[in-house]
Amino acid sequence: MVNFAAADTIKCSSRARFFERYENDVDEYGFDLASYAGVERFVRFLYMKWFGVQIAGLANIPANGNALLFGNHSGVLPVDGCLLYDGIINSHPDPRRVRFLVTNFLLKAPLTGKILRGFGCIPPDYEIATELLRKQELVFFYPEAEKGTGKLFKNRYKLVDFHAGFVRAAIETGSPLIPVVTIGGDEIYPLLGNIRPLAKLLNAPYFPVTPFFPLLPFPFNIVPLPIKIMSSVWRPFKLKYPPAAAEDEDLVSEIANDIRNDIQAKVDDLLEIRTSPFKRWNMDKVNAYLEQTKSHWPHMEKHRHQSWS
Repeated sequence: MVNFAAADTIKCSSRARFFERYENDVDEYGFDLASYAGVERFVRFLYMKWFGVQIAGLANIPANGNALLFGNHSGVLPVDGCLLYDGIINSHPDPRRVRFLVTNFLLKAPLTGKILRGFGCIPPDYEIATELLRKQELVFFYPEAEKGTGKLFKNRYKLVDFHAGFVRAAIETGSPLIPVVTIGGDEIYPLLGNIRPLAKLLNAPYFPVTPFFPLLPFPFNIVPLPIKIMSSVWRPFKLKYPPAAAEDEDLVSEIANDIRNDIQAKVDDLLEIRTSPFKRWNMDKVNAYLEQTKSHWPHMEKHRHQSWS
């Protein structure tokens, strides 16, 4: 058992509730409180000092029951999920673990994989994700997958097509959907190119070329730019279809495309609010925008469960 008092000197009631909640948990996919405790100081430094992360709508993540979170994805290295998770653990009134779907390339890496599995990350496997949703867990899909984190700098904040698996999973399990939009991640590692032959040789989704990597020596080549990162979390909404509708590929694709358009619109609107990539956000404006916008695009009304909120 982890000695939580000695693991870190950080004092946070939300954090304490998180550790208490999972103190005796046994997880078949590798979730381990010691993994978070072991890197907590570093993640907290990134969250508080380096990126100055701000989160709007954090309380929209439910304290109980299942939910499927989804959002835009970026950053070459998938730090956006880790930062959101750290915000939940330390600032949510009743924090819970989040099961992020992470590419097998990272999960199989010797050190990174152990840390990510310890955080609760799972393979990008549909059956595992739906199993955890049925067990009333929070599961985070990034529908852009590796294509999102591998976008070139010139294509920043331009969402690629969403893989429809998250919609299928939400319908099949009856899970509410929670949109999460993150601004800042597209710029922390300006991706200038992708050396595809090397990526293929390493069995990696891409081999990034940034202003620092691979030209500078380690560890300077992996230092991210101190962009101010902000995430917005909207209220959950639910689709109206029975589980059998998850097999309707045309319907699932239509919904995924409408949701992608909605997230793109939210990204564009939030970029209009931002004054500078290196300045902290005016959260009064962000919260006002969050309050005045729905969780779903108007085109989604025909798909939304009208009596659920």
